[in-house]
This record gives sequence, C-alpha cells and structure tokens, in this order.
Amino acid sequence: MTNRPSEIGEVVSVSGNVISIQLSDNVKSNMPIIDGVVYRIGQIGSFLKIPLGYSNLYGIVTQIGAAAIPDKLKDILKEDYDKLGNKQWLSIVLVGEQVGQKFERGVSQSPTTGDKAHLVTINDLEIIYGGFDDDNSIEVGNISISESLSAKIDLNKLVSRHCAILGSTGSGKSNSVAVLLNAIAKKSYKSSRILVIDPHGEYNAVLKDKSTVYRINANTSEGEKEFYVPFWALPFEELIRSFPGSLTDQNKDYLRSKILAAKIQTVDVLKLAIEKEIITADSPIPFSLNQLWFELDDFERKTFKKDRVTECLIKKGDPVSLISSEYTPAGIGSSEPFLNNSAKSLLGFLNGMRVKLKDSNYRFLFKPGDLTPDITGKTKKDLDTLLFEWLGSKKPVTILDLSGVPTEIMTSISGALLKIIYDSLFWGQNLPIGGKEQPLLIVLEEAHNYLKAGEDSISSRAVQKIAKEGRKYGVGLVLVTQRPSELDETVLSQCGTIVALRMNNSKDRAHIKSAIQDELQTMVDLLPSLRTGEGIVSGEGVKIPSRVKFHKASNTPKSADPIVSLKWRDGNTATLAEYRELLILWRNQKLKGGEKDA
Repeated sequence: MTNRPSEIGEVVSVSGNVISIQLSDNVKSNMPIIDGVVYRIGQIGSFLKIPLGYSNLYGIVTQIGAAAIPDKLKDILKEDYDKLGNKQWLSIVLVGEQVGQKFERGVSQSPTTGDKAHLVTINDLEIIYGGFDDDNSIEVGNISISESLSAKIDLNKLVSRHCAILGSTGSGKSNSVAVLLNAIAKKSYKSSRILVIDPHGEYNAVLKDKSTVYRINANTSEGEKEFYVPFWALPFEELIRSFPGSLTDQNKDYLRSKILAAKIQTVDVLKLAIEKEIITADSPIPFSLNQLWFELDDFERKTFKKDRVTECLIKKGDPVSLISSEYTPAGIGSSEPFLNNSAKSLLGFLNGMRVKLKDSNYRFLFKPGDLTPDITGKTKKDLDTLLFEWLGSKKPVTILDLSGVPTEIMTSISGALLKIIYDSLFWGQNLPIGGKEQPLLIVLEEAHNYLKAGEDSISSRAVQKIAKEGRKYGVGLVLVTQRPSELDETVLSQCGTIVALRMNNSKDRAHIKSAIQDELQTMVDLLPSLRTGEGIVSGEGVKIPSRVKFHKASNTPKSADPIVSLKWRDGNTATLAEYRELLILWRNQKLKGGEKDA
C-alpha cells in the first residue's frame, strides 16, 4: 500500500457489470492523501478504477456498507459475522474503459476476483472528462467532485437524441437552460437554430444580443417583435376549440365543409398552385373568418315570406365589423314571415364566435397583422414569411413568448406551433433549409403544462411525433419541467440525455428512475440532497454520468413571482380613478398599452 497509495481493496464478486469490492484491511483512513490531495473513499456517485494490463476499467460507486455485500456472502454473515474480515464493502457499476490516454464509454472486458480497485485521482478525472472536441461540445459548468474540471456536453448527441431537464421549483432549472442556450449561442455557428417556446416569458432577458423575442403586445423599443399565429394555419379541430360552446357531430361536419369551401375559394381567387383534390379543412390556406361567420350567421337569421323564397331583410349586416343582418322577426303560428327551416341552430355558437373575434386577447390569432386575410381571403404576407422570421433569423435563438396567450387555448396554440414547425421541416427535408441540412433545437419550457400523460391533445401528439421521428428530419427536443411524473413516459424515454436537478417529490424521482440506466438508478436517490444549480447529467450527451455544478447565467431568467416585501413597501396607494380605468379595460377586453381594435 505504501508503493500504491491509491489501492483501496479488491474485487470479490462480478455480476454482469455490477462489481462488489471489499476494502483492504490496510486502508488506514477513509480520507487518504495522495500527492497532496485529500480524497474520500466510498462517496455515492464517485469513481473507482480497476487496472487490467494496458487498460483501466472505471465504475461508479452505487452502494456502500452492508447493502453492497454479495448475496451469497450474506448467508455467511448470518452464521459468523467475523468470517468476513474487513466490514467495509462497495458496489460499483462499470461505465467506461481507458486505453492509453483515451477514455470511451462501455467496456470490452470484465475484471475477475482478486483484481485490485484504486481511487480515481485528479489525473484520471482529466482523462475521463477530457477529450471533447471544442467544435462539437459546449461547457455548462464544473464537475462537482473537482471544480477545476469543466463539465462538457456533446452538442451533436444533445440535439439529435433529445434531452430532458428536470428539477423542482427553485432547483436552478431555468438557470441551467439559460446556461445551455448561452453556451450554444456563444459558439457563433453560422446557421444554428434554436426555438424556445416559453409560456411565462422567463428567457426574454437571458440572451439579449443573441435572440429575437416574439411576444403579444411586444415592446418594440426593446427590439421585441409581435407574436402572431394565423388562425387559418391551425388544424380544424383546434380552430373550433378556440371558440366557446359545443357542437353536434353534424354541425361540426357542416362547419368543416364550409371552411373547406372557403379555402378552395381562396385558391381560385389567388390562383395558388395547389391541387384542389388534396385540400382539406386542415390545410394551411388563408380564408376570411369574418366572411365565414357572416354567411353562417346570416343563414341562421333569415326569415321568408309565404313563397319561402323572398327574404324579409330589413338591414344588411357587415362582415368586416361583424354586424349581423336584420330580418323581420318570424310571425306567430302560420303567419308570415317564416323561419329558415334549413337553419342549423348555430346562433349560440356564432355569438360566442363573434365575442372571441372581437376580444383583444385573441388578436394575435384572429388579426395576425399582415397575415390577416381580407374578405376574399387575400393576405399581404403568407406563412413562408412567418417561418422565415422564426427559423431563418440571423440570431441563433428565437424565443416565442406565450405569456400573453389565454390559458384556455394554451394547449391548442403550443401544439399548433409545434405542428406548423414540424410539418414545414418535414416537407422541406430535402431543401437547404430543411432539418437535415440545418438542424433545429426546440426547447419546451414548462413542458408538463401541454404534454400531460394520457392526454390526447394536439400538443401531446406533436411532441410525441417529434420525439419519435424528429431525429430523422433534424429536429431535436429539450423538455424542461418540474413535474416529470406528469409527462408522457413515451416522450421521456426518447430523451437520450437526462439532466436531473434537485427533486424532492418521490413520485417524480421514480419517473426519472424509469428513464435512466437500471444499474445507476440508486444515484437518483441523491437528488433531494443536491445544491441549487447542481444536477446529475447522464445519457448520450456525456461520456459518463456526472454530478455537475452549472455556471450561473449572467442575465438570470425573470422570476414570475413579484417581490412581495418590496412591492408592499414601495407601492403606490390605489385611487378610485385607477379602478375606473381597470373596469373600462375589463369591459372592452383590452390590456393597457395593447393594440387598438382595427
């Protein structure tokens, strides 16, 4: 032991890649000093080395003490505890192999009983964590067991194999995402593309000079741009779901046929190069929703004279202003005028539809700037402009701030966004802007809000499709959530890299266990004791599962919570005039500083 100060014991049992090690009686301390550095023996998550000729096998400590004793020896323990000699045991899981100065994940050989186990020194750690190519890796922090070592992630595998960042509120999750995005943006790749879907507007200030922010009621003086999602790009079911009220299956089919007819009419008017036979109500083709509403509403309100042909019109309405036509009220009994016997009983739904079309909270959807169709269906700009702005920006990061989207349609809008983006890259896969030639990384913040397990929503279906097929078309995912137990297990299992920060909820930890390598699941039990900003990174993005202390982002993500003590101390005393202004805004469905109705 004097000539080999790093030797601590020997292999007693080998079961697959799980190795049981009995510590030597000659180990005088659990904190030996080697070359002036103090090491700790038996730390969960630390490494041990087993030299085998010209190569070294490396394993992660997963158990210590009695739990690490091989099962067959436990019978001896019951009979005579003293026969076991040294009572200190360790159990490790083999994770990699070093040949020369190169470390690779996986092992080509196994140790045998009697092979010696050694502590892993600083020099060994540099070999394990080194070797990353600067061109295809990013630095996100430091290795916790040795803060002089940089923690790096393989960018190629991070994007192509998907990633999940999981942690409780206050664990440093948002900071980790910010560090990750900053690390990629700083690489100055000429055509990198990152799209962040941010429900709470947390990241607007994180990448000030490297991102373009799109949000409702944008602050143009800060460089923000207005966020629009044209209603006509939504699938039929999601468009109908954005209006209040329910429809019978017959009325739903009736509306579907009317929307299809309106889209075909636009193709005729604009002479678009589209085969009419393949057009459906889901096709992203502009049409006038105001005109559709007016025609449906007018049909429901019509009354007729005795001939059942002559309409009893008093005043023609206006589709632009969403004003209904006025007809002579129907007579009582058999007296004229008569109701329209072909009406579909849609007036209740159409009245709710008009309210939403006039609601300023829905302007981003129903009046999307230059993407708003006129009465004929013609728009100043088309979907290609929107995609170019989102995906073709000269800045590497595009942030879609959904904080202004009404809660009741958040799932539909986020799902529609993902579907629009994925479909565009799918159909453009063989173009220079397709995902194969210019990969796209999509970051889904608060993923549990619109990706719930067992839910058959458009957002769940879109994310599942990207998780399963996205890598074939150059689309990568980063799922960020504080409730992994609410995520769809299929999607989580598709994430090749898992970043697990502090997690107190046992149900969430169990969900994480199901997504990582079986033999390393005991490391998940460390999650409650992690420091803020510290996480266990495992999977394909790293050479070896690592406990990492993430850097602190220079511009921390905006907290959604107000600082109560500060606001209460320095806040102004309210006046009746301010509440009067609030009431006016409420009744007119407007936010102060928002756009005026056209």
